[in-house]
Amino acid sequence: MFSKFVTIVVIMFFSFISFGQKEGMALIKGGTYIPLYGTDSMPVKVDNFQIDKYPVTNAEFIQFLKENPKWKKSNVIALYADGNYMRHFKDDFTLNEGENPNAPMTNVSWFAAKKYCECEGKRLPTLDEWEYVGMADEKRIDARSKDDYNKFILSWYEKPNTYSQEIGSTFKNYWGVYDMHGLVWEWTQDFNSVLISGESRKDVDGSSNLFCGGAALGSSDLMNYAAFMRYAFRGSVKANYSIRTLGFRCATSIK
Repeated sequence: MFSKFVTIVVIMFFSFISFGQKEGMALIKGGTYIPLYGTDSMPVKVDNFQIDKYPVTNAEFIQFLKENPKWKKSNVIALYADGNYMRHFKDDFTLNEGENPNAPMTNVSWFAAKKYCECEGKRLPTLDEWEYVGMADEKRIDARSKDDYNKFILSWYEKPNTYSQEIGSTFKNYWGVYDMHGLVWEWTQDFNSVLISGESRKDVDGSSNLFCGGAALGSSDLMNYAAFMRYAFRGSVKANYSIRTLGFRCATSIK
């Protein structure tokens, strides 16, 4: 009788902690971290959330296009996507020869990525959420000060055509998330909220995130070259840009 009781308790416990967790997503326990820019080196709080274990693939985006024809290559308007949108596609649903269906979807604008996530009942991760997950390596929640971690990211920046590799090609980090570094850059919900003229990136309205930002004046770690390049890249793009090395993944909040 006692063993049955213990079994029931264990089952109820694991059912409770996994309640609401979506398939293909990693559960991220919130905490605090010090971002590279924008908060005068003060910790930023990140709430519990979920994030896709892998970037969205070409094949997954094709399925989205079939269900949402407004976003097809032949239909999308210039306000939401520039001329490079889906450039690696031969037509609305066919990849160019040699393209991998299981590679990350790139040449996709912020508007299209945002809509994809919404259709999945999700959203794009915030910049803080992405950086919080991205600072982990295989065993450490925050590996930013480790030479091996930064050397891996910087060496990736030097490699050509990593966007054509299949998802899951890189290491699984502490949270069980793959490919945060090593395949493509990724859109965030507020991708351009850090490079602004004010003292805090929290003092701008949402629409300003869609346009190129100004210069940031200070950072929390002058030696984090990998992060400098990442933030600079985000600050150089607009929401309708479609770039061969820029993909995305989705996230959800936990109520």
